[in-house]
Amino acid sequence: MSSKEFLAGTQRSPVRSYRRILLIPENETTSYETRTLVLAPTGRDASLISTLLQRLGRLCHVVNSVFELRENIGKGAGAAIVAEEALKGNSIHDLESVLKDQPAWSDFPVILLVTGGRVTTESERLRKLRTPLGNVLLLERPLRPETLLSTLEAALRGRQRQYQVRDQMEQMVHAQDALRRAEKLAVTGRLAASIAHEINNPLESVTNLLYLLRSETPSETGQRYLGQAEQELARVTEIAKHTLRYYREPNKPVLVDVSAVLDSMLTLYHSRLIAARVDVSKETRSPVVSICANPGELRQVIANLIGNSLDAMRTGGKLRLRIGLWHSPNLSNRRYLSMTIADTGSGIDPQLLPSVFEPFVTTKGETGTGLGLWVTQELIRKNGWEIRVRSSTAPNHRGTVFSILIPAEQAETSTASVAA
Repeated sequence: MSSKEFLAGTQRSPVRSYRRILLIPENETTSYETRTLVLAPTGRDASLISTLLQRLGRLCHVVNSVFELRENIGKGAGAAIVAEEALKGNSIHDLESVLKDQPAWSDFPVILLVTGGRVTTESERLRKLRTPLGNVLLLERPLRPETLLSTLEAALRGRQRQYQVRDQMEQMVHAQDALRRAEKLAVTGRLAASIAHEINNPLESVTNLLYLLRSETPSETGQRYLGQAEQELARVTEIAKHTLRYYREPNKPVLVDVSAVLDSMLTLYHSRLIAARVDVSKETRSPVVSICANPGELRQVIANLIGNSLDAMRTGGKLRLRIGLWHSPNLSNRRYLSMTIADTGSGIDPQLLPSVFEPFVTTKGETGTGLGLWVTQELIRKNGWEIRVRSSTAPNHRGTVFSILIPAEQAETSTASVAA
């Protein structure tokens, strides 16, 4: 395609009209996956095509060899425009090799600029050579810009569908992995409940024996040791009861003491808190500490948030728990019971923060399923609550704050509550 022929087509149809052909939003953002690779080592085809695409807001990258084309296909691209004369000698086999190594979801489109005219022995030979390339679209030269752009748009649309299939396949793999982990956790949970049930009776017997031993141990040192033993035994008993509650407590909402649930979770995580050298403080700013809720769901929400805080403070830090009333003039002037869990951990990356409640989004690498905060948000929505998060990774202000807002009408001032 000569520059005169290409530009003649451009003059007949203003560039702005091509936006309607390509359906390109004015503020479209581009990426590797939407860029077009251009390989036309002779003439002015490469410069003319790249200039046109860039004027239309399309990301375009000119390569100088088949080797460079292969490298860029591997990095990610929407399509490639290749002049036929670039595929000489073994070059077509080099391109074929990278296209054969595509994953199952991929069928990379190649727009091949060929010389027009009648069928000849040479043209038949070239047709057979390019057949293994797969998804090849032929455009005869000289060509009009409209023809090039419409063909490219069709190729890019097909490529985007391929990327969508890739994303769905990856999400399915994550989902299957998460289901396997969830099944393991379910089996572990049932086993833990069985163990907790079996050790509950011996724990009660040991508690009674320690009580009787107090009257037989007059020395001050012996009494001190017995006191420490009773404290540790009480903690083990609380952990066993906490494990059994997940399987014995009612499924319907009842009156739950929020402060007691927090204390129960701190008891459960006591060893991890000590091992990680985490300083804990709990503050209750309101007498309203009981809410109508499912105890297991509330406990799961708090356990997930405290567990995340501990994961972010593996080398020490501060964990702050606060319960209080909160008034929002911006939310229909409503009153809420606010429960805040704040840490001084590593914080959440600002780019990840907006999607932190989406499934399979995790900051823990291979050790996380990406389902904890998603499940937490689903439980909160189910109960008609709200959750908010603030986080910073700045060195002097690092940490994350989760706030759960419970409508005041779900709270009670009564001191009666279900044991946490």
